Amino acid sequence: MNKTRLEAFSDGVLAIIITIMVLEIKMPHDSSFAALSALLPTFFGYMLSFVFVGIYWVNHHHLVHVVNRVSAGIMWANLNLLFWLSLVPFATAWMGENHFAANTVAVYAVLLNVCGISYTILQRTIMSCHHLSNELLSAMKKQSKKGIVSLIGYTTALGFAFLQPIVSELLFVAVAILWLIPDKNIEQALKD
Repeated sequence: MNKTRLEAFSDGVLAIIITIMVLEIKMPHDSSFAALSALLPTFFGYMLSFVFVGIYWVNHHHLVHVVNRVSAGIMWANLNLLFWLSLVPFATAWMGENHFAANTVAVYAVLLNVCGISYTILQRTIMSCHHLSNELLSAMKKQSKKGIVSLIGYTTALGFAFLQPIVSELLFVAVAILWLIPDKNIEQALKD
């Protein structure tokens, strides 16, 4: 399989994930602003998850640039990541519908952790299947450090979910901000 097919499949799954998430925002049956404001937790959850799925899409795009040939290991590692990401709409809807209740925030934190671990598995699988230049290895290791910081943030958010869910939410936002600026180290290393 060439990497174009892997990219196209992954892009399609991520587009469907985002579509499912937006469909979970139910239109109010009332024209008042009060009815609209009742949807704010759901909308905030959607916005947060949209950013996270977008971050995975951008970084997946950069990561797949490294791939010369797609092995079975890469395909399975990619499917593993897509499986966990496909659960984001469920966790997002549950969290938003229940106004960020402790259990829902905890499940969201666990899911983000598993997604982060799955991305790391994909990254390491790609690294092990290819002979990479020192520059590219260095770039991927820098990205791995951000991944570790993210996992620490998600794990900390899990702990706070039962104490102060708002702290967990702030940690989710902080991790998202960490990743909002795309890491161009991989692109730069590929140009060299």
